[in-house]
Formats: sequence, structure tokens, C-alpha cells
Amino acid sequence: MKLRNILAATALVAAIGANAQGIKYVINHNPEVDLSSLSVDKDGYYVLFDGKSLDGWRGYQKDYVPNKWNVKDGCLHFNGRGEGEGGDVIFAHQFKNFIFEVEWKISEGGNSGIFYLAQESSTVGKDGKLHAEPIYISCPECQVLDNERHPDAKLGAVLGIRQSTSLYDMIPANPQNANPAGEWNKIKIVVKNGKVTHYQNGTKVLSYKLWGEDWINLLQSSKFSQKNWPIAFELLKNCGGDGHKGYFGFQDHGDEVWYRNIRVKVLK
Repeated sequence: MKLRNILAATALVAAIGANAQGIKYVINHNPEVDLSSLSVDKDGYYVLFDGKSLDGWRGYQKDYVPNKWNVKDGCLHFNGRGEGEGGDVIFAHQFKNFIFEVEWKISEGGNSGIFYLAQESSTVGKDGKLHAEPIYISCPECQVLDNERHPDAKLGAVLGIRQSTSLYDMIPANPQNANPAGEWNKIKIVVKNGKVTHYQNGTKVLSYKLWGEDWINLLQSSKFSQKNWPIAFELLKNCGGDGHKGYFGFQDHGDEVWYRNIRVKVLK
């Protein structure tokens, strides 16, 4: 069953906005996967990846999956530095309140990321044309990293804010209990009415609240501050848009990475 066969019949809609500096941006709302087409496991989770096909997945800002992403040994695999077309991938349905689970394995020295509440955003250039913005300026990122070898592990204003399962560049995972490169890590992300919790290998490692004063303060102390990156600040302060919902995605950071057992339970 291909992506085009499981998309809900929803027309493309674009929401247009502008930030305080007058930068115009567009949020595209594309057709989505019909959840009734997905398998539900014994725990009541929708299965987003069955280990056999890329049904329901597509590239960020694309209507197909770039060929550096593939199915390998039952995993959603990114081919790293191999030949082909890369780019981030998303599951083509927007979720609001949820429990999201995934297992990942990173190559030595590798870097990737798990996105949630993501939007497909573009800015309007001086030429009047749309220019796609990266996924990570529209949503939170749960970091995927080889903490022992990748230089990002020691970067950021606070030690640990770019290590595995951190809220990237904002909150470190504590305790930092990631398994090393080449071994599997299990991640759970819970979002319920703006409260977000990250779990790594069965342990709660961070929690925070979206859309309020604390969230704004986190953004202002990060690389996404209003001063440093105005459009990122504008999109992130209201991540998920007016509906407070968005896509799950995985990052192409140029390194080989594997994801498996990808599932989500919808919360009310």
C-alpha cells in the first residue's frame, strides 16, 4: 500500500504569517495518512513502521522518500555517506497529544534527531518566491548522538544540551544513560496538553512545558533566540501551529542511523 493510497482526501492549504521583523512565512498543510489504514498493536499503539515498507513516510517538503532512506534488516535506515538523495523524513500525519516510542542505533561519531510537532515551513523571499526552511526550526528535537565521539556532545551553553535524548540546545537529559554507538536505545516521548516528557532506556530524563513563559525563556537562551534566529524563534514559540499538532520526523545529519519499533498511542 503506497503513500498515495492511504492519504486522506485533504487539499493543500497554506497558512501565511509574519514575524516581528516582517519576515513572511508559510506553513503548508498537505494531505495526511488516514490512521484507519494503519495496524494497531496489542498495546493500542498505531504502528508507523512495519519493518517491511516505507508506507506512510515521505521526505520533508517532498511527496516521496529520498532514496538514502531505505528498509534494512527490519529497520528504517539512513545510508549516511552513501550515494543518493538525502534529506529529513516525516510520517505523513500530524499528532497532538501522544505517546511516541522508537528505538534507534547510531553509527560511530554519528548524529541524527527525532522531531515532533513539526511543521513544513517556508519563508517568502524578496523575490516573492517560497524558500523551504529546515524542519528543526519549527519543532522540538530529541537528540540522537554518539555521545562519546561526536563533538556536539561537548557543545552548547550548558553541558549535555546536545547529547542523546536532550531537548536539543535547551535541556540536557539527566541522567545521561544512553548506550554507546552501535547499540540500541529506546526512546519514549509523551506530549499531553503542552507537557512534554522524554524517557531514555526506561528512565525519565527531562520534562518541560510548551507555549508558556518557561518555553519562551528556553528559546531565548538557545541558538533559536529572537536575536540570533528570528524566524526560528517565531515558529518555535508556537510550535505545532494554532492546532498545536505536527509531524514526527527523523533527521539526515549525514551519518548512518537505524530506527525500528516506531509506534504512537493517541491521547485525548
